Amino acid sequence: MLNKHKFKRIGFPSFSSMRLLSHLLVLFLQLVPCVVCQVKEFVSIDCGATSTYTDPRTGLAWVSDTGITRHGKVVEIESPNGDIQQYRRRRDFPADTKKYCYTLNTHERRRYLVRATFLYGNLENGDTYPKFQLYLDATMWSTITVLDASRVYVKEMIIRAPSSSIDVCLCCASTGSPFISTLELRPLNLSMYATDYEDSFFLKVAARVNFGAPSKDAIRYPDDPYDRIWDSDLDKRQNYLVGVAPGTERISTPKNIDIRTREYPPVKVMQTAVVGTKGSLSYRLNLEGFPANARAYAYFAEIEDLDRNETRKFKMQQPHVPDYNNAVVNIVENANGSFTLYEPSYMNMSLDFVLSFSFVKTPDSTHGPLLNAIEISKYVHIIPKTDNQYATVLDALRSLSLELDWTREEGDPCIPAHWEWVTCSSNTAPKITKMTSIRWLDGNSLTGPIPDLSNLISLTILHLENNRLTGPIPSYLGNLPSLRELYIQNNSLSGEIPPTLLTGKMVFNYDWNPDLILRKQHKQNFKLILGTSVGAFVIFVVLLLGSLLQLRNLRRKTSQEKNSEKRDSLRIIAKPLNAYSTVRGGSLMDEGVAYYFTLSELEEATEKYSKQIGKGSFGPVYYGKIKDGKEVAVKILADASIHGTHQFVNEVALLSRIHHRNLVPLIGYCEQANQRILVYEYMHNGTLWDHIHDSGNQKHLDWLSRLSIAEDAAKGLEYLHTGCNPSIIHRDVKTSNILLNINMKAKVSDFGLSRQADEDLTHVSSAARGTVGYLDPEYYANQQLTEKSDVYSFGVVLLELISGRKPISIEDYGSEWNIVHWARSLIRKGNVASIVDPSLVGNVKIESLWRIAEVAILSVEPHRVSRPKMQEVILAIQDAIKIEKGSRGYLENSSGSSTMQPSRKTLLSNFLDIESSDLSKGYVLPTAR
Repeated sequence: MLNKHKFKRIGFPSFSSMRLLSHLLVLFLQLVPCVVCQVKEFVSIDCGATSTYTDPRTGLAWVSDTGITRHGKVVEIESPNGDIQQYRRRRDFPADTKKYCYTLNTHERRRYLVRATFLYGNLENGDTYPKFQLYLDATMWSTITVLDASRVYVKEMIIRAPSSSIDVCLCCASTGSPFISTLELRPLNLSMYATDYEDSFFLKVAARVNFGAPSKDAIRYPDDPYDRIWDSDLDKRQNYLVGVAPGTERISTPKNIDIRTREYPPVKVMQTAVVGTKGSLSYRLNLEGFPANARAYAYFAEIEDLDRNETRKFKMQQPHVPDYNNAVVNIVENANGSFTLYEPSYMNMSLDFVLSFSFVKTPDSTHGPLLNAIEISKYVHIIPKTDNQYATVLDALRSLSLELDWTREEGDPCIPAHWEWVTCSSNTAPKITKMTSIRWLDGNSLTGPIPDLSNLISLTILHLENNRLTGPIPSYLGNLPSLRELYIQNNSLSGEIPPTLLTGKMVFNYDWNPDLILRKQHKQNFKLILGTSVGAFVIFVVLLLGSLLQLRNLRRKTSQEKNSEKRDSLRIIAKPLNAYSTVRGGSLMDEGVAYYFTLSELEEATEKYSKQIGKGSFGPVYYGKIKDGKEVAVKILADASIHGTHQFVNEVALLSRIHHRNLVPLIGYCEQANQRILVYEYMHNGTLWDHIHDSGNQKHLDWLSRLSIAEDAAKGLEYLHTGCNPSIIHRDVKTSNILLNINMKAKVSDFGLSRQADEDLTHVSSAARGTVGYLDPEYYANQQLTEKSDVYSFGVVLLELISGRKPISIEDYGSEWNIVHWARSLIRKGNVASIVDPSLVGNVKIESLWRIAEVAILSVEPHRVSRPKMQEVILAIQDAIKIEKGSRGYLENSSGSSTMQPSRKTLLSNFLDIESSDLSKGYVLPTAR
């Protein structure tokens, strides 16, 4: 009889190893059919692909969306992700009032992971970063805001399918055009991600983090058979993980982990972890779309071999959740052994935008806490689809001819944008209230009987002429209360015409239907007709008077509601703003989050306001450092009585919803004890004014650096003008409001004087405000504010960059007194070299300089209609940068060359009607554009 020692000698595994292998084999046999089935049901759509293909990284098959959608255009892109085939193209849709949808087949009540990804790729000259909305059926999924053209934005939703199909729709672009890169559908098994609320809520994935990951690469299929994406905790850009506790170490194991719990996380994720060797683990994580209620999962597996006298016990310290903070996690005990997964989950937690979470060991534990992974999903209320009262009718109409344009409208008839030929109510569960006119069915070779339209009680016009329709005319058509015009001529209809269509109440054309039978009408009693007519007229007059009275009452009620809303808004504004009150308030800040600071926190951060670094439009600005080490600039409103709550809330709301790489971001705010404070990102290199005009500043800006700063600032302003809806006018553009970060990238700051432009007006009338020297003279004269006022101010900034001189100086300009008059007179003479900053002479290319001089002088034209748009200014700056990086000749010192004062005929001289003098011999002049 063989014993275990003989097994070892001849190379067989031990009994314990065999048991392990048998368990693994059973697990493998259980999972393989499931995985194979899963993969067959995967839907992977490459939006913009030209053909189907297999991804060599995952082995998954991808299909093109060419046969799935009939809309949009394919755009080739260049990006760092170019080696991934799914991100070589994207599909762009029109930026109009319609929605554009993909329909995915599902099994009702089965759970799925739905994923959409967005990579914009190359940002062409003049493009603005897209911002649009993503919907799942009628439910708002996410607002896609592109801030980095090279980043892949991933949106995931876990759903229990409400029907046999779902629609993923893009719409409502406020900037740029809606686009999409990929769309994926992944079926889940058994009760994975089941909640008590799935009849009313989807789960939007906010974070799925793999702790202790060996690299920044995410883990997905085939390591995860359900193709979830587990982001690495090393990828700071994706997860924003900060606040790591001292003593945090990364561990891993090659051993198998038993992951047979409800959510089946991948073994590879569970084989890594972080441990708190000093007794604690802590992290901070940003959660998009929060504060909100969430479902949270923690994944624990003991992957260290602990001795018998060693223990690992810990509690959750943050966030504070009743009934959970006192619970002790003992992984080995909870999971029934080491290398086995323990998966506690929190069914319904209220989490803030910034989630601070920490685990601390218990006093009787010999080892600190351990964490393998977390997963957090936000509850998203399911918005009911349009009432299906008209579903049969709509399907019948659409089926008559799928080639008609109107049949190509997709998704829900009402949400998020209604089809052009229907009108919808604004109820939570919308209904189609009007299908007033169906004009698109004529002349389309339609066959068969007229479909059942009896539910269309608001239908007023129906065109069915010039087709091949057969069968009788439905009698209900004569009873539709709103139908006033019916056209059925030139068909093959048969049978008797319903008498209700022959009463004269509607326009009815039935010519060229030879098989129709017209029944003779009995003569009507004249008195009856007269009486009926008079009665109808009286009823009409009564209804008309009633309608007028109702309209007057409605207007009065609307006016009262508006006044009430104003009073309510004033009451809301009068309240102190607490954490997230502005966020949750609806109209003020629907998107973006500003963190609430207390006065004591700001006093600690600024060391009791010991270091003043500037003075903004409203008051002094102090340097600070908040608890997580982030450096901030703290702006205090100098006079709260003048700059009241309304202005303060306006600035907080405005800044919190604006995100652009060239605009200084708002981090937080404070309103306490009559103090109103704004907290911004700290810009290490100060203002552009400091670098140009401060003689003590040792950081000299060369011409290319100045151009780069000008481009950054112009893009920030252009985003305010065209990227925000409604557009925003800065009103105080100047070099001291252009700040430079640690990498010398420029960001526009100080929106204290900004005003939102009315969508329906070409200007906003307001008392002229701004800074002397930068103020648009036309705006100052007539108080008509437009984006061109910002263009004028930016033109002054460009002249400062060229000359190194201040906007106002009698000493520098004499009787001209300001930089605009002084520079204009010299540039019109073709003498651009005489205005150049002496520190640039010998280091600037003349054509590049002229390009900026041209656009600067155009920007400061007295009349705004003559000024360029900010987008045109950006193009001019980019031209100058290309020229500067080229191989043209440099501007020389006036003592060394006669080419210092060239005269030229360019776009500028044509525009200003300048007469060019003789060309200097041997001088290479820029070509006109």
